[in-house]
Amino acid sequence: MSGRPRRSSETPPPLGLSRSELGTEAAVLARHATAVDLCVFEGRHEERVPLRRSAHGVWWDVVPDLAPGTRYGFRVDGPWVPHQGHRHNPSKLLLDPYGHAVEGWVRWNPAVYGHVVGADGQARPDVRDERDSAPFVPRSVVVDHAFDWRGDVAPSVPWSDTVVYEAHVRGLTMRHPDVPPHLQGTYAALGHPAVVEHLVSLGVTTLELLPVHAYASEPDLVRRGLYNYWGYNTLGFFAPHPGYAAADDPQGVVDELKGAIRTLHAAGIEVVLDVVYNHTAEQASGSGPTLSWRGFDNRTYYRLDDHGRDVDVTGTGNTVDLRDPLVTGMVLDSLRHWVQEYHVDGFRFDLAPALVRGADDAYERDHPFHVALRTDPVLSRVKLIAEPWDVGVHGWRTGQFPPPVVEWNDRFRDAVRSFWLADAGGALRDAPGHGVRELASRLAGSADLFGHEDRAPLASVNFVAAHDGFTLADLTAYEQKHNLANGEDNRDGHGDNRSWNHGVEGTTGDPAVLADRDRSVRNLLATLLLSPGVPMLAAGDEAGRTQDGNNNAYNQDNSTSWLSWRHGPARLALLRATRELLALRRELELLRPSSAPTPDPVAGRTRLRWFDDQGVEMSPAAWEDPWRRTVVALHDTLHEPERRAVALVLHAGAGALDVVVPKVEGVAGWTLRWSSEQEAQVGAASAPGDPLAAGARSFTVLLGTPTR
Repeated sequence: MSGRPRRSSETPPPLGLSRSELGTEAAVLARHATAVDLCVFEGRHEERVPLRRSAHGVWWDVVPDLAPGTRYGFRVDGPWVPHQGHRHNPSKLLLDPYGHAVEGWVRWNPAVYGHVVGADGQARPDVRDERDSAPFVPRSVVVDHAFDWRGDVAPSVPWSDTVVYEAHVRGLTMRHPDVPPHLQGTYAALGHPAVVEHLVSLGVTTLELLPVHAYASEPDLVRRGLYNYWGYNTLGFFAPHPGYAAADDPQGVVDELKGAIRTLHAAGIEVVLDVVYNHTAEQASGSGPTLSWRGFDNRTYYRLDDHGRDVDVTGTGNTVDLRDPLVTGMVLDSLRHWVQEYHVDGFRFDLAPALVRGADDAYERDHPFHVALRTDPVLSRVKLIAEPWDVGVHGWRTGQFPPPVVEWNDRFRDAVRSFWLADAGGALRDAPGHGVRELASRLAGSADLFGHEDRAPLASVNFVAAHDGFTLADLTAYEQKHNLANGEDNRDGHGDNRSWNHGVEGTTGDPAVLADRDRSVRNLLATLLLSPGVPMLAAGDEAGRTQDGNNNAYNQDNSTSWLSWRHGPARLALLRATRELLALRRELELLRPSSAPTPDPVAGRTRLRWFDDQGVEMSPAAWEDPWRRTVVALHDTLHEPERRAVALVLHAGAGALDVVVPKVEGVAGWTLRWSSEQEAQVGAASAPGDPLAAGARSFTVLLGTPTR
């Protein structure tokens, strides 16, 4: 509970449960309600306490002291006028939108809907249902946030040093052989020494967790015997998901997650939460359940049209309406709660444009939510990452978010995939997002997207694969998605992986095909980890994780999604390569500049020039050549006591090629530092102007020896 006092009994207290000089108070936003009851439970017994005060849309009152462990909810009465967006129904028990813990699950009985749903599933969306939902819905639970943080200190990793590792609580730890079975797949497992050691030895700095807010599985999934695995279906913005805990009581769930974060911090690992504020588990008004926000004030919490219908820019049925100041306040309160009570280090905002659409539904760069993130003394100091698109009109907004927000860079993903995974025997497609020019723009820090307001290149979160889509290994092995296990006749997920056409699909015993695929994965990893910007790895890609071609495993809580920790020789080799690349990234500061590279020498800035396979600087004609499959990126810097130079040789051609090593001032020779070809001789020297044998589809790193 919050300990903030309020000034007078006429002023609403903070939303949720709080303590003041008046005692314990409960406050909820229910702007159009006519009555609100706090419902306190002891077992099945329910005691209803009316909230007698209301002002400015908030209902509140002093209530009996609610000790930690108390189970409670709310019932709200008010107008039932669906065509105006009002769907109040006091027969439905509601979770506290500010509740700090949740106990129990949604049981998909017709009673959980505010409108009538028959046993056959047929809905009458305009008719209020009078059945009591309490036996079928979870409870909010009071918890004590006192916790021994033992001098916890945030790692505060600079963006220039940050390497993000996107993982799922269960998926990361469910099959780890060194984690005790009773802890596998839990918050506690995140802090297990074996898991922490893997993250530290790999060289990542920031663990980005898929949603840990309490969530529910969609009724359609449950009817098919499946469950929501990813968690993008929020049930509570302030409560951790109880299903990820080894503990079986709400207080234990809270403490377990805090303990994992404390342990990760002690190892220097930041924790960032993937948060879903754009929609909730209540789905569309006329078809979804009444579990919390809809029952308090459907018209306030959700974006509706003039006929009371949801304006859906999320693809889930509803959109949380941050045009309302108190709804924006709820999201900000939630974010501060996770920073202050759980010590998290930042957030990744799912479908971020949906949070900042204005009155006319257009994206607003100066939306109050953006202003708040930039000025809030708590939130402006943590990492803020946007998924810069939603499914609404003009929903693609990559590069358009204001600082301090950084963004997932889908243009980086597409350019890198197209360069390395295009048809091995054909030309690059001469279309936006393909070819050497587009690749070079991404490897130069995407200044065309992020160059304003001094954002580039650290505003770009570079990735090639994420939880949503093919794994890195599957990108090289599958032309088409294989999602039949999801129960949607393979219609779900993104389309075919058309950029790849490389022989046998799926598993194969052909050593040549396997070696080619492994090299392609190393090429993708090298391009990701040695480019300016903030790299993000999807968990398991460092060791060739496969989902057997499933590119939308959102409901696969099984071995399809769980990481395998038993690695054969090929996976161990890939893991070693990933560690080498991350060590190289740490070593070579000029590959992770905080300012955009320049083509000319500037003191304090990295210089970046481009050469063709003949060792000649790229000409306008060379940039426009759609057949070009080879390019050399040369980084050097003048601001160090000893001049540093690095040449990255990217050759995506189907055959081997002799690439002339560039002759540049200040470099006496070149040493092969890393190659995606396992046969390459690391340490081999080349003189400027000499040919370098680049194997088919290979990535080579050369370090320059400065002239004396």
